[in-house]
Amino acid sequence: MSVAFSRKERTLDGQEKILRMNKTKRTVGRPKEFDREAVLEKALQVFWDKGYVLTSMTELCTAMQINAPSLYATFGNKAQLFLEALNFYEEKYWTVPAQNFLKEKDIVSAVRDFFTASLEILYSQKNPCGCMTVLAAVSIPLEEQKIHARVQELRNDTQTMFLTRFKQAVQDGQLAKGTDCQALAVAMNTLLEGLSVQAKSGVVLNNLQEIPELAVCMLKSN
Repeated sequence: MSVAFSRKERTLDGQEKILRMNKTKRTVGRPKEFDREAVLEKALQVFWDKGYVLTSMTELCTAMQINAPSLYATFGNKAQLFLEALNFYEEKYWTVPAQNFLKEKDIVSAVRDFFTASLEILYSQKNPCGCMTVLAAVSIPLEEQKIHARVQELRNDTQTMFLTRFKQAVQDGQLAKGTDCQALAVAMNTLLEGLSVQAKSGVVLNNLQEIPELAVCMLKSN
């Protein structure tokens, strides 16, 4: 009986070792857990600073502090990661200014405040200069069709935001009935995108401080 017990004991002990080994293997092979939003912010900063083309996967892994298998398993390829970072960028930096622009009842204040907020974003000391979306529009290779489509969609959304607010201003009597809202929206969007290029190219903020008032003048000229 004692011999039989010893064999059973050894068998159970061997099974426990196998279970522990299997558990260890699963733990080693499992992608490292991380805060998705935190690593997206890090990827965003790299893409925003260097652009899509010049950013390598090695640089992304280093900045995000995750290994390549975890990156691919979580975000897919470089293009998919860029798209997610781009959407994260738009949500984090431009949602509130856009909402405020549409909610502000006075059209002059809406335009002035929006362009003031835009300059703060484009020239923030905490982030790379310029708008990630606009910069992507002029730097992404044509073969990256999904990225191009998303970038164009975001740019159209901004122009539509201007158009919607200007039409409302006409209805409210704050802009003349004969105002060409479409042309005004295109002009404002062009001004906004131009600010991004200026910021990225090194034009100092002091030279652009009058832009909000100039945008207001564009309203009055219509």
